[in-house]
Amino acid sequence: MERVTDVAAAVESTVESLLGIFESARLAQSPAVPPAQLRVLTIITRNEHTNMSRLAEALQVVPSSASRLCDRLEATGLLRRVPDPRDRREVRLLPTPAAGRLLQELRERRQAALAEVLEKMNPARRTELVRALAAFDTAASSGATGDADGLRTA
Repeated sequence: MERVTDVAAAVESTVESLLGIFESARLAQSPAVPPAQLRVLTIITRNEHTNMSRLAEALQVVPSSASRLCDRLEATGLLRRVPDPRDRREVRLLPTPAAGRLLQELRERRQAALAEVLEKMNPARRTELVRALAAFDTAASSGATGDADGLRTA
């Protein structure tokens, strides 16, 4: 049995490979959207009640930094700010249809790039990988603290 630290090192190496694949997929988009802006879009897409305070909290930044990110996204037509129907003093952040398309295209690029790598693996090893990743996700989720909204970002 391998030591946990050896397994952690192997996982870290694999994550670096995954990040490289994801970064290549991101850069292949035109125009390429910076990672921080993609994270904002992912957060507001997953939680329809995101306002500036919740976004800043999820990003672990001050509200003015979150607001500047939103300014950029709004200028490129990927985000809208609308009054919150529950409290007109609040502003709700909503992705535009263009943002939805952008995120879908990115997911498709990532999945295609991952599929190329997975095709090179033995089918039995792919099945083992899926089981191992599911077990890892379960272990990670059981110890996750997350924020009050359950926003999970990577």
